[in-house]
Amino acid sequence: MTSLTAETRLVGSGLAILPRVNLLPPEIAEKRRFRQVQYGLGAGVVAALGVVGLLFLAAAGSVSSANDSVAAAGTRHTQLQVETAKYADVTGVYARAAAAQAMLTQAMGQEVRYSQLMNDLSLRVPENVWVKNLTFTQGAAPTPVGSSTPGIGTVAVTGIAFSHDDVAVWLESLAAQKAYADPDFSSSSEFLIGTRKAVNFTSTANLTQAALSGRFTKPAGG
Repeated sequence: MTSLTAETRLVGSGLAILPRVNLLPPEIAEKRRFRQVQYGLGAGVVAALGVVGLLFLAAAGSVSSANDSVAAAGTRHTQLQVETAKYADVTGVYARAAAAQAMLTQAMGQEVRYSQLMNDLSLRVPENVWVKNLTFTQGAAPTPVGSSTPGIGTVAVTGIAFSHDDVAVWLESLAAQKAYADPDFSSSSEFLIGTRKAVNFTSTANLTQAALSGRFTKPAGG
């Protein structure tokens, strides 16, 4: 079946265009339009496949790069394990040294160097005081009422002074030293040396933490 299409237009010149007759069957026109649609769809599919291919190549490159990084990290990890194994014994030596130091600190942490204490004390004895006997006792010492200084031991001193005031000076001398705290006298009695009065006295004081030597508790170089 043939369809006729007539069309009349006016152009700028005002002349009429002759009628145009379309003798092409509608079935052929439909087939042409269908083919054009097919071509368009085919081109779209090809373009989509190209995009997918590019994305696949990019993803494959990323995966390859990631695999290379993982392989390099694994190699480095193995190398570090080998290096660590070389120093395993050094770590053990340090551990044993630390354990030995801890044992030494526990055993000798309360060391008091009494020879040094006696030497320091001899340099602080007042002019009119003579020490006859000196006794150190190490161990937890009772803290006197009103005192905040814990004791690690006690020292008891018997001596002679020319007066009770000299005994007081002696106690002040003990209090001025960091190794002693809370000095007091237990007894103070007068007697005669020939015709001169003198005083027999007994004094006590607590040993403080400052009396500890610290040789085995202080860090090296401290």
